[in-house]
Amino acid sequence: MINDLENKIILITGGTGSFGNELLQLVKDTEVREVRIFSRDELKQEQMRVRLNNPKVKFYIGDVRDRASVDAAMEGVDLAFHAAALKQVPSCEFFPMQAVLTNIVGSHNVVESAIAHRIQSLVCLSTDKAVFPVNAMGMSKGMMEKVVTAAARRLKEGDTVISSVRYGNVMYSRGSVIPLFIDQIKQGKPLTVTDPEMTRFLLSLRSAIDLVLFAFENAGQGDIFVRKAPACTVQDLAQALGNLFESDVPVHVIGTRHAEKLFETLATAGEIAKAHDMGDYLRVRMDDRDLNYAKYFTEGSPKESTLEDYTSHNTQRLTVPEVEKLLLTLADVRRELGL
Repeated sequence: MINDLENKIILITGGTGSFGNELLQLVKDTEVREVRIFSRDELKQEQMRVRLNNPKVKFYIGDVRDRASVDAAMEGVDLAFHAAALKQVPSCEFFPMQAVLTNIVGSHNVVESAIAHRIQSLVCLSTDKAVFPVNAMGMSKGMMEKVVTAAARRLKEGDTVISSVRYGNVMYSRGSVIPLFIDQIKQGKPLTVTDPEMTRFLLSLRSAIDLVLFAFENAGQGDIFVRKAPACTVQDLAQALGNLFESDVPVHVIGTRHAEKLFETLATAGEIAKAHDMGDYLRVRMDDRDLNYAKYFTEGSPKESTLEDYTSHNTQRLTVPEVEKLLLTLADVRRELGL
């Protein structure tokens, strides 16, 4: 938890999503003065407003693509968490300009608005798909990181601190594979697996929130924080869910979806070489070199790193029983099991 929230105003873009809901639950009962939920989904805002009935929580209809609506929500804010994004890989693949407008242009609007309003800190949410991207979603999030870094380079001491965080798949997040598998099991349908050997990082939503809060507490200008995480194969994830639900539905291999990778990467070898290991987290400092490259030719460059990229193939690989144990820590899974 952030140490001092007393009398602070917090803004969460994309605040009606999984991340926004979880962060809101953590901060709404603290000494925070106000939490602003910014999104374009009026129905979800209304449902959240009725469910919470909390005068500290204020709702702003708007779109990160519209700078004026972002500015209206940013006025008077102390801390901002930028979670608004298009996140579905196939959707972004078929409508790449929509990913550009939301994930790049929209993020630029949020960053520039935060700087203009001189807020204390802005943390932007990125993804493992931004590293060595092969799809439009990952490319747009990678560009978001570059937008953040470019803005951070021009800021001075006392200005808004802008940072990013990267994490892998959040378990049971909206549109993810775990709720899909559970729904298929309950309907007695085959589990649709893309590639049995595909690996993905596994992270609880609370761990993702902890990463963002850690970034706020520890960020320097332009830092990227990476959350270390275990991984498993899609086959083992399907088997673990089948075991928990005592189901014998078959697995049906449907083939890789548009622009999916066999494994994801959270940090490159080059980033790891200059990163600060902070236990559960890696802090990657921004590249603060200027455009005067001549001195790098005359001085030479550092020896190429022999480190490996940090991927879902070479991180801690969970066994099926370990995946089952991790799944049982999720309230949504326990609820589906009737526990």
